[in-house]
Amino acid sequence: MIRILNSSDVTRVLARRAARMDDAEAIVRPILEAVRKRGDRGLLEYARKFDGLTRKTVHVPTAELRAASGRLSAEFLSAAEEASHNVRRYAEKQLPKESVTSFGKGHRLQQIVRPLDTIGAYIPAGRYPLPSTLIMTAVPAQVAGVTNICVACPKAVDEVYGVAHRLGLDQVFQMGGAQAIAAFAYGTKTVPRADRIVGPGNIYVAAAKRLLAGEVGIDFVAGPTEILIIAADADARYLAADMLAQAEHDTDASAILLTTSRKLAERVAKELERQLATLPTAAVARKAIDKNSAIILVNSLDQAVDLSNRFAPEHLAIHHEELIPKIRHAGSVFVGAFSPEAAGDYASGPNHVLPTNGVARLRGGLSAADYVKVISVQQLDAGALRKLAPAITTLARAEGLEAHARSVEVRLV
Repeated sequence: MIRILNSSDVTRVLARRAARMDDAEAIVRPILEAVRKRGDRGLLEYARKFDGLTRKTVHVPTAELRAASGRLSAEFLSAAEEASHNVRRYAEKQLPKESVTSFGKGHRLQQIVRPLDTIGAYIPAGRYPLPSTLIMTAVPAQVAGVTNICVACPKAVDEVYGVAHRLGLDQVFQMGGAQAIAAFAYGTKTVPRADRIVGPGNIYVAAAKRLLAGEVGIDFVAGPTEILIIAADADARYLAADMLAQAEHDTDASAILLTTSRKLAERVAKELERQLATLPTAAVARKAIDKNSAIILVNSLDQAVDLSNRFAPEHLAIHHEELIPKIRHAGSVFVGAFSPEAAGDYASGPNHVLPTNGVARLRGGLSAADYVKVISVQQLDAGALRKLAPAITTLARAEGLEAHARSVEVRLV
């Protein structure tokens, strides 16, 4: 049964449990080193051990992708097409724009935008295979203009392989865990080296990404998934359903409801039990609800928003639109009774690869902008340089960098 607590207990409830990252890093270090030193041989060793690979290479033949697509139902393909369309349209709005600006006569500044060459998309396939994550990671990369989109999935899953084929992706690799992250980070004869690795994974994937950040770009180090809901009044069925949708992901997932109404809290608690009774994934969801989740009674909606901003949730559901201006930290926000988190997971348009574990204080979810570089371009004529020279040379000499100052003055003699 979910706990109903007072706001005085909120610190204990909202304190995230520290991930066993040190233990995970100790486990993955030898895997990373094996792939770095032995390339494909090291990768194949672990792919056979952990991913059940039976073929001679991790690369999935195009014919296998095509065959998987042919086994998918028309209903599934239609759903994937609609989701891809909406994700693509939203991603197109996220790209930074190129620009040219005049800062005065002879002083022109430009901003150009260039895509990354190669990205690696990690698609989980453990308890639940996630073709939706392929859409969320690959489609924004296509929008950004990335020419080499590589996909790692530890299991041969028709839905993942088929969606890859429909998206025109042929760099698909059956590999998972730390060995997949290492292959993307270092590159092998079979697997291209990626500029950035994106996509969620288990604690070993997260540990590998953290260890290799700097060697390769990453999106973020993900922890257990989470939702925080703020509602003074709402349909208890909807709230319970949203909490269970999060809880069924993983036994470490968390679902928190902040409400000013004890009556609503009690209705939601009862509704959770009613829905759990018929939920096929109740074995997982029950543990997440009992262990990591709670309903917290707050004094006001303003207090709820303050607590939410302190928590910086991955998913934030609010049932009062007037709260939007007060939201500072959240991975993605869902507003109103008919905007369930599941809509964002699959088809509404925004990305479902989101920051967890408080990282929403620093950034939002994955976007097309993560796949490009914004490069500055500077062009000065002699007059513009002469005008800037006093500021440049004074600052250069203040820093003790005489050659900097002289590199300007030699042009103005």
